[in-house]
Amino acid sequence: MTETTAPAPALTDRAKWQAFAVAVSVAALTILDLSKVNVGLPSIEKSLGAGATELQVIVAGYALAFGLALVPSGRLGDIYSRKLMFVIGLSGFTAASLVCALAPNIETLVIGRILQGIAAGVQMPQVLGLVQQLFQGEARGRAFGVFGATVGVSTAFAPSLGGLLILLGGPTDGWRLLFWMNIPLGLAAIFFALKLLPRRSGAQKKSNLDLFGVLLLGIATFSLLFPFVLTTGGADDSPLRWFWLLSAAGFGALFVLWELAYQRRGKSPVVHFALFRMSSYRNGLLLATAYFGALPAVFLISTLYLQEGLGLEPVFAGLVSIPFALTSAITAFVGGRLVQKYGRKLVVFGLCFVIVGFSLDLLLAITLPAELAPYGMGAGLFVAGIGGGFVISPNQTLTLAEIPVTEGGVAGSMAQLGQRIGTSIGVAAATSTFFATILRESGGEISLAAYRDGFRNALLISIALIVGALALGVVDLVARHRQAADAPAEVA
Repeated sequence: MTETTAPAPALTDRAKWQAFAVAVSVAALTILDLSKVNVGLPSIEKSLGAGATELQVIVAGYALAFGLALVPSGRLGDIYSRKLMFVIGLSGFTAASLVCALAPNIETLVIGRILQGIAAGVQMPQVLGLVQQLFQGEARGRAFGVFGATVGVSTAFAPSLGGLLILLGGPTDGWRLLFWMNIPLGLAAIFFALKLLPRRSGAQKKSNLDLFGVLLLGIATFSLLFPFVLTTGGADDSPLRWFWLLSAAGFGALFVLWELAYQRRGKSPVVHFALFRMSSYRNGLLLATAYFGALPAVFLISTLYLQEGLGLEPVFAGLVSIPFALTSAITAFVGGRLVQKYGRKLVVFGLCFVIVGFSLDLLLAITLPAELAPYGMGAGLFVAGIGGGFVISPNQTLTLAEIPVTEGGVAGSMAQLGQRIGTSIGVAAATSTFFATILRESGGEISLAAYRDGFRNALLISIALIVGALALGVVDLVARHRQAADAPAEVA
């Protein structure tokens, strides 16, 4: 059963960009929480007596909860109201931040972080859906350029911001400021969201929601990500955790079969698999998954190496990532304007720069004296940032270019889910390799050489993921050239 809504009143360009400003500001707040808390882990460990597993859950558990909420929330936004889902998610995120800020023990903090992740997963698909709804053509490219700049700056600047807040709050309770800052910002964002976001998309509204499909997808996603949440690199990691992947495969297969049958009955499934027949969407999603498997892991491992290996204070460790933030913000903005002209070539060019930059980061970190290594790492990240801005926003534009507005939320949420899966796997692989290398080589007394080897091995994993993303970009570029070459013949 379906019912159509009245067409939404046309928005002026000013109103569109005001609504976009609200959405992208909240996206920045959400993304900051993915990485700024990394800097606070040593402080949380000392303050609340957290172990390796609890610290891993604080980071990866957020991404897990984020991923679980993405697709159903994106679907609900497409069906009913993106504005309503946005405000619900933002309100939940603000309330969960208060829980984290006041947490008396590590258990409460872990619960608060998971609630934060769920709320973030509710609001983020609405951001991408709103961009699809508000803009078309070159304007959409510019909007995704700003969005990509925001993602790059938020991801890379978060460690600096986290370190500054810990410096202001002190080594014991400074980490609480990481969460307190979300509360006034969240309340202000709720006010502007209620005032400026458009009420409806003007799209067709369907009354059915595939709850069983949502459940199957949730179980499959949880089973896929959970073993990586439990991976710390310590001796207590149980090999039995990998059996969860069998559950992920089983429930994933059930989800696909159920969704196809559900659609054959004339109902609206959680995910329209026809979206994956679009090579631009499919290849862009896979590329982003590989890229985001590497990026957050690089900043987390760099922060751990700088603080624990080189003995830098959190605020100074965070400053090392600023060159990446600045250069990626500039090139993301430029990339949003160039993507219509250069397409996938721009993404491939950016990935090559990222590989060179991260390789320099690795080389200079382990060869320079300890007192110079942070400067060398900053130089490498400067180069990587130049390429990073040409990856995120152009790839986002290309990935969603052919997606109908009515599917914008769920298509964006699937892309975000891929990023969260990549982040969880990449962070788990890098951190476990980092700590396992240190434990294996330390022999009871941890040395700088062990930290260097741990950083090297972990960063090589991230570089390999970027190389994988580059391979996907080249495959897509070749496919596009073939399609362009075949087009005249088909017309003839």
